[in-house]
Parts: sequence; structure tokens; C-alpha cells
Amino acid sequence: MKSETLSTLTLPKVGFGTWKIGGNSTPNRAVDEKSLAALRYALEIGYTHIDTAEMYASGHSEELVGQAVRESGMKREDVFITSKVIPSHLRYDDVLTACENSLRHLGMDYIDLYLIHWPQSGAKYEETFKALNKLVRDGKVKHLGVSNFDVKLLKQAQSLSETPIITNQVPFSLGDRSYIKNGMLAYCQQNDILLTAYSPVEEGKLRPNKTVTAIAKAHNATPFQIALAWIISHPRVITIPMSFNPVHIRENFESADIELTQDEIEQLTN
Repeated sequence: MKSETLSTLTLPKVGFGTWKIGGNSTPNRAVDEKSLAALRYALEIGYTHIDTAEMYASGHSEELVGQAVRESGMKREDVFITSKVIPSHLRYDDVLTACENSLRHLGMDYIDLYLIHWPQSGAKYEETFKALNKLVRDGKVKHLGVSNFDVKLLKQAQSLSETPIITNQVPFSLGDRSYIKNGMLAYCQQNDILLTAYSPVEEGKLRPNKTVTAIAKAHNATPFQIALAWIISHPRVITIPMSFNPVHIRENFESADIELTQDEIEQLTN
């Protein structure tokens, strides 16, 4: 598995996202077995970065992630867990409570990476980061990051965080390059920040064109694998695709092994 290394940590190019694990915005126990099967298989084949959030199934996603990690027998330090605090919890006491709830759901003593899930208009980020910095000092969180921030807000987050902002998690795919156009990718690359691409195949709705299909055929790969390989061909970019399908879970994982030529990268970029 290819990886990206910052001064403080190394993360695999492809992690496992958990939106829809355990439900959407509310718990759906009917998908628990399917969710656990996906998580178990992901851990079994070698995923080591699992991305979740308190918003996903209202914390039930975190519960299932914790259960799957415990059942896997893996050491806690060998799995990198990302979770996120929702915008309505960005006040000082609410951040601390939200993190405690996430730790309880996960059944863990610390979260490796804790993100602000979305910016909120009128949020007092000084207050938010006072709490986030305390969580790091107390050892409940190892690293801090943000999600869906623009460059201006990311710079503000950097100024308020006592430790490096590790990532900005944003939508990024062959079909959605808004965070290239707004300068975010370049800023992250210039400032040693990872851009974590979510919805990298647009939740399976990506429609491959002739170029993608031809390159996929040349690599004996699927068009979705080529879409992922293009994303992670960018320096300082990692991604977190999600699937319940074991075939797709493995294909997503193996997309990191595809070596696109410079010409193929340029064709896809254009």
C-alpha cells in the first residue's frame, strides 16, 4: 500500500470510509450484519485507516467500527481511527462532550485524528480549538484536522491549533475538482497538509468515459479503480472510499497498486 508521510505520521493512500455503515444519519439495525461484514473484511485484507463520524448513524457507525476492530484482534495502535465533530457541537463544552461520546461509542481511549466535520457560519473557532487543543493535551486525540473548509478557514484553523492541522477532508473525484479550482489542493501540497478525498467515485455514480475505460482495460482494472488511482497519483492526497461489496472493497484497496503513466495521468486530468 502506498502511503503519505508527514513529520508526525504516515497514512495509507487508501482508507475505508464508513458513511452508511450502521445507517445514514440515524441508526438502522437492519444493516448491522452487512456493516460488520464490510468492516471485518476491510480489516482482514489490510485496511488500517478507518474514517467515521459522530454524525454517521448518530454514533452507531462508531460503535460498529469499535466492535470490528476489537473482533479483529489487531492492536489498537495498528489501526488509525478518524472521527468528526458535527457543526452544532463546536462550542467548548460541546466539543469535549462530543469527543467523550465518540470514545464511548468506539470503546477506545483515544481517537487518532479528530476533525471538524463542516464549518458553521458564526462559529467561534477560538472556543472550538481551545477544546480541541485540550483534547490533544489530555491524550484523548492524537491529531487534529478539518473537513469541507476553504483556504481562508483552513489558515484560521492552523493559527488556532497548537499542533499541526493534518488534513482537510473534501469531495474530490474525476468529476468534482472544485477543491483544485479553489486552490485547496495546491495549498495543502505547499503546506504539508493531506487532502483527504471523500466521495472519490461519487458514491458509485461516476460515469466513466472512453478515456477512463481504455486506461482501465490497459491495466486490467475497473474504471473505478482508475478513478481512484488518478486521485492518489496527486502528492499529499489520500482517499476513503466505502463499499459493502467485498469485491469492491478489495478493488478499492488494490487501486493503490496501479501505476499510471504520466501520459495516462494527463489524459485523465484533461
